[in-house]
This record gives sequence, C-alpha cells and structure tokens, in this order.
Amino acid sequence: MSWLGHEWRLLSRSRLALAALALLLVLSALAVISGTCEVAREHATIARVAALQQEELDAQARKYVQGADAGSAAYYTFQTTWDPPSSAAFLAIGLRDVSPYVLRVRALALQAQLHEGESFNPELALAGRFDFAFVLVYLAPLFIVALLHDLVSGERQAGRLSTLLAMPSAAPRLWLRRAGLRAGLVFAGLVLPVLVGALANGMTWMALATTLLSTAAYLAFWTGLALVVVTRGGSSVANATALMGCWAVLTLIVPTLANAALARAVPVGEGVELMLAQRQTVHAAWDLPREDTMARFFRTHPQWQDTAPLPAGFHWKWYYAFQQLGDESVAPQVAAYRQGLLTRQRWTERLGWLLPGVGVQAALHRQAATDLQAQLAYQDRISAFHARLRSFYYTFLFKELRFGSEDFARQPRFEPGVTESVSPVQQMLGLGLWAALGLLFGRTAVRRVRLG
Repeated sequence: MSWLGHEWRLLSRSRLALAALALLLVLSALAVISGTCEVAREHATIARVAALQQEELDAQARKYVQGADAGSAAYYTFQTTWDPPSSAAFLAIGLRDVSPYVLRVRALALQAQLHEGESFNPELALAGRFDFAFVLVYLAPLFIVALLHDLVSGERQAGRLSTLLAMPSAAPRLWLRRAGLRAGLVFAGLVLPVLVGALANGMTWMALATTLLSTAAYLAFWTGLALVVVTRGGSSVANATALMGCWAVLTLIVPTLANAALARAVPVGEGVELMLAQRQTVHAAWDLPREDTMARFFRTHPQWQDTAPLPAGFHWKWYYAFQQLGDESVAPQVAAYRQGLLTRQRWTERLGWLLPGVGVQAALHRQAATDLQAQLAYQDRISAFHARLRSFYYTFLFKELRFGSEDFARQPRFEPGVTESVSPVQQMLGLGLWAALGLLFGRTAVRRVRLG
C-alpha cells in the first residue's frame, strides 16, 4: 500500500483539496447535528403533549364522577396521537418537516381532523430541510467535481502527462488510484459524522449499512462520470464546466421537469379539499330531516338500528350519526386522493432508476421512514384508533347508557407502535446499477487517455 501514502502526500500539497475535504466534513457534521436536534425536538414535543394530554384527561374525568352523558364526553375529550421518529430520521427529515407528527382527534368526523393540520408556509418548505440527504444529493457531487476535474489536465499542464503515458500499463492504474483515493476521502468526510449520529440516535446496524451503501453507490456513479469527462482531453476549466453542467442537469433541471410532468399527468387535489367537502356535508345535515339521517346511518351500521326513536329536540346519537355520514360521503374522494399520491410515489421511485439523485434521496427517506408511505401509515393508525373510539362511545350513545368515571377511564388510548426503518431494496438496486455503470465507463475511459 505504499502507493496510498505517496498519493496522499501529493494530495496533501493541494491546499484547495484539503480545504474542500474539511468543508465537506463540516457540512456533513452540521447536517447530522441539525437532523439530530430536529429529532430531539420532536421527541420533546411528543413528551410535552403527552403530559398535557394526561392533565386534560384527569380534569375531564372529574366531570363524570356522578355520571353524565357519553355524547358530551366524546365531544369535549381530545385524544392525542403521535408518530415518533425512527432511529434514522435524523438523516432525512422528509415529509415530517411539513406534515403533523402529533395530532389530537375526537370522535367527530375524521377527515377534517386529519387534514386541517396540513397548512404550512410554502416559502419555508420550498428550500427543504438542511439534512444529510441534502448534503449527499446536492453538495457531495460538487466536491467530486472539485477534486477530480484536473485529474488528467493537471498532469498535462505540469508537463508530466507524456511521461505517464509512456507507461501504458501503469497510467490507467494511476488514474484509478487517484480517483479512488479522492472519492474515498469524500466518502469519509460524509459518513464520519453519520457514524457518530448513528451512535447517538441508536440507529440499527441494518439502517446504517444501507445508508453507507447508498452513499458509496451514489459517489461511485459521480466518480465514474467524472472520469469519463476528465479523460477526454479537455482543459481543467472545460472539465469543471462540463461536470457542473452534468450536475445541474441531473440534480436540478431534469428532476424539476419530471416532477412538473408527473404533477400534470397525475393530478392530485389537496387534503384541505377533503376537509371542506366533509364539513359541508356535516353542516348541511343540520337542515335535513333527522329521521332521514338516521335511516341512512342504519343502512351502513345495522348493528345500531334497534335503538329507541329520537326524542324531540337535540340528541347526541343523531349528531354523531351525521358526523359519521360526513366521513362516508367523502370516502370515494379519500380513496382517489390516496391512490393519486401513491401513484405519484411509484412513478418517483421509477424515476430513481433513471436519476441517481432521485434514487438516493428516495432510499434515504424510505430508510428513515419519513416518506409518503410512512405518513399514510400514520394516518391509517389514526383511522383505526378513531374507529375504536367511535365504537366505544356508540355503545353508550345508542343504548343510552349512563357514562361514569370508570367508563371514562376505559376509553381507548392511542398506541403508536414502533416506528422503524424499512430497507429500500428497489432503490438500492437502482443505485447499484448506476454505480456499476459509472465505474465500468470510468475504468474504460482511463485506458483511452491521450497526450492531446
């Protein structure tokens, strides 16, 4: 391995190269620290909300010591749901930056409660979160460009290229060694903070291995692409310009155009539209005959049809019946909305086979459980809990049972389960293919270096 020490001594003479590597290490460390702080903030928020929730439940429970109406308890009692971050979430914040990870729900119509927390400032969300995924996808290729753009042209300008080309078998190995050392140092600058962050966040070995492999594959692609460009005989400036053009096209222009085309091909409304449609149905129910509302409710919930007739005036079971019908009225729109989101997600994953930047970003978000699937899974857990909550209160409402403090203590509680990372197998295969192609073409390119 004497060549490694020799190449390192040559590289260490370049202050620009050392400064670039140091800057990359700092940026990666800042990204990991930023992600870790965000995850810690989310854990603190969940703990604080849980404590406040318990205080509120204790205060509500004192109202039902002598017994009361279950409809009132269902209306005034909020239940907290939460989605704890995974151990790898510090690497890629993903949709957790714009989607609620804590949501309080009642036994009322669910869709309005699910989507009224979607409002956020689009200007703040536009730039995205500064996390490891951002550094890897957008910044790491620039450091590869900075370290490799003069790999061959620098030797030509120094007058050493003719001597190197006089050794046909040694020259290709020389280019590969130098490129490999530089790419390896970029890899080290990226992942050293990740290793510390993984230890601090309790990241699993499988998630860490997937992250390291994704990072290595992405850098391998850019290293191979850089070798293809820098061995074509251009000057250092021309090489840097060409590689910067490749970076702009592959990480900015094409993904943006593809996203715009996907949004046009698969139009998806907003959750706020579902909320408004559901609320409109609920509000309109106040002006409809109560018997018609109950008849519609019993058609889909026959287990409650043997109930006493509605008395004159307001009754809670009628109120919760049209709340339920409000959710059922938008069920087709909800299904279409989710299907549209999933269709876009599938096409984005397919796009990752064509664009390594999209592929590695999707891989990190899937690994961190911060992507669309994780968000929809949280909504599914809320929906399942909400169904149990409704069923619990319906027993008291439709059988007109007295509701006491013991009953209040028995109401369902949300259980978030364990949020763990999921290995992004499909994205890893795509990245592996791009890495193999990049290294293959790069290895072939170094054999064709000419004096020029």
